[in-house]
Amino acid sequence: MNNTEAKKIVEALLFASPEPLTQKKINTIFHSVTPDLKKMAHELNDKYAMGDHSFEIKSVAGGYQLVSKPEYKVYISRMLNRSGKITLSKASLDSLAIIAYKQPLGRHDIDAIRGVDSSGVLKNLLNKNLIKIKGRGSGPGRPLLYKTTEKFLEYFGINRISDLPKLKEISELVESDAGLGRQIAVFNEKNEDTEISKDSILK
Repeated sequence: MNNTEAKKIVEALLFASPEPLTQKKINTIFHSVTPDLKKMAHELNDKYAMGDHSFEIKSVAGGYQLVSKPEYKVYISRMLNRSGKITLSKASLDSLAIIAYKQPLGRHDIDAIRGVDSSGVLKNLLNKNLIKIKGRGSGPGRPLLYKTTEKFLEYFGINRISDLPKLKEISELVESDAGLGRQIAVFNEKNEDTEISKDSILK
């Protein structure tokens, strides 16, 4: 199998895959010479760029996914009428952001940062598979600890948690919002004061 044929197969797999395509998955599909998915994705993107296409391959959640370019999002949303799309309330987004930046952490820490009870919000995020239970903390009652999932990465279109903007960058953007500024300040204090023992986390 030559490089051109392998590239066409990888492209077809990207079109058909409902989730990010990984090198591990590629290895199970090809029985002889296994193509380098990262290299193929870059070569295909170069081809798409030359042809001025409306789609591209993006690195998401540890794999690669064929997606439409951001400038066409509004038209696709109209066509789909937002059906099947996960919708999140402000409370859910607040809690999800806290978990993403501070994970793993327990409900009481989330409540302390938000200033309200987060039980219902956490249950909703668990049901949507955007967070999962990582283990238990070492504090009183050994509270459950939460962390984000691969579906979270897919939903926000990022490859890894480290791709999220830094808190300092966010605070600079919202420094005119006093309420949000206070929440960020509390969040930073919790980051400095709270330490969870690695030994207390279930493998």
